[in-house]
Amino acid sequence: PWFLVARMDWSEALADAHGASVVIFDDPLSPAQQRNLEKGTARKVIDRSALILDIFAQRARSLEGKMQVELAQLQYLLPRLTRQWTHLSRLGGGVGTRGPGETQLEVDRRRVRERIAQLRHRLADVERTRGLHRHERASVPFPTVALVGYTNAGKSTLMNALTQASVLVEDRLFATLDPTVRRVRLPEGLTVLLADTVGFIHKLPHQLVSAFKSTLEEVRRAHLLVHVIDVSHPHWEKQAAVVDGVLDEIGAASLPTVRVLNKLDLIRAGAPGTGPDALPISARSGEGLPALLRTIEAQLTRGLERVSCTVPAGRGDLVAWLRRSGRIVEELYREGVVVVTALVPPKVAGQLRKQLAGAGGARC
Repeated sequence: PWFLVARMDWSEALADAHGASVVIFDDPLSPAQQRNLEKGTARKVIDRSALILDIFAQRARSLEGKMQVELAQLQYLLPRLTRQWTHLSRLGGGVGTRGPGETQLEVDRRRVRERIAQLRHRLADVERTRGLHRHERASVPFPTVALVGYTNAGKSTLMNALTQASVLVEDRLFATLDPTVRRVRLPEGLTVLLADTVGFIHKLPHQLVSAFKSTLEEVRRAHLLVHVIDVSHPHWEKQAAVVDGVLDEIGAASLPTVRVLNKLDLIRAGAPGTGPDALPISARSGEGLPALLRTIEAQLTRGLERVSCTVPAGRGDLVAWLRRSGRIVEELYREGVVVVTALVPPKVAGQLRKQLAGAGGARC
């Protein structure tokens, strides 16, 4: 079938001229507007949100991703139900229903609300499980770095280049819906957790923001964001502004951020000028990745002091205190002692030296 992308000022004659069987509006449509347009044009009419939800449905692979997309679709669909929706059961008899007198529309709405409640309950269980995983990761003091960016900006390619994670990479919108977390060792020895996240897009439907709450939590709880920008795209500046807006919407705008200009291999004259805070890279060729890793480490260790301490193996309390107070870079066990290298605030480093001065066999 033919598709015609349109705005609110479209004309029916234009759709006829293109032989369009489906009209897609870039602007949001209310349920009443959608019904009236479909009646007046005898064509299927959808808006931007419906199109994005349909793309998400095709991309979802994990059980969690499929549930999140289904929840968003049902929330979008509920106010748009009409009597012509016939693929659910037609009779409402039985225990717990209003009986045969219940109209088909009421039955459909009730079934959708029941399914929404069921999905929310199951996703709440998933969110609790994800929270436990975050708590377990927090017990091992590795800082988290989240890759964010417009859809198809190259986040998954960058993830694979840095971690060999084998994340699906495709040249299409929303190829990644499920977050992937892998460990990365930085040049000076600091280990971080790198998270690949769902891509953002202009006018992201609010149903998706709420349905993907647990996924976006990986972004909100990160210690550092890496904003990946596709500089080969003609409207990359607008895309970067959209990502900044979504980060603000989900409460992550205040997090420290490293901006990287990706896909240098696709432009001829190098990266455009964007100020000193942006790093030009090519995730595919590897250009600029060592500088990116150094920048990430510099951001995460800013204001911290590197200390290396030798602690008796029986003083696990001191090692645990180091874990709580800073970020462990290395922990080696040798002949009854533990050699710990950590990054801690200067105040903690001073307290540490005082504590170890009174601990037999300990030094820092």
